[in-house]
Amino acid sequence: MGTRLKVLGVFKTLHRTRMAVFKDDHRALTAARLKINEEFRKNKNETSEENIQKLIKVGSDVDIVLRQSVVQMEHVAENRLLLRPRKDLLLENVPYCDKPREKS
Repeated sequence: MGTRLKVLGVFKTLHRTRMAVFKDDHRALTAARLKINEEFRKNKNETSEENIQKLIKVGSDVDIVLRQSVVQMEHVAENRLLLRPRKDLLLENVPYCDKPREKS
């Protein structure tokens, strides 16, 4: 795959991630959109293949961090927060067992 397609792929992936992670939070959606676009514009004249690959790696790493680490919370009262986890963050809660489960 060409470098240009990889860069565009990371750009699109970051925007899709932004839409999923900050769903219904218009301020965060706007801030993330502006930051993504700013970073890509700042580096649009980069010509070094090595630097471009590093920037693609950084973009991919940011995508992973956003998907795995960011959780939405909403103030519902003065001392209360409502946690809104995404389905991809919810893991199966399996109690500890000395014997490993058999794979099916």
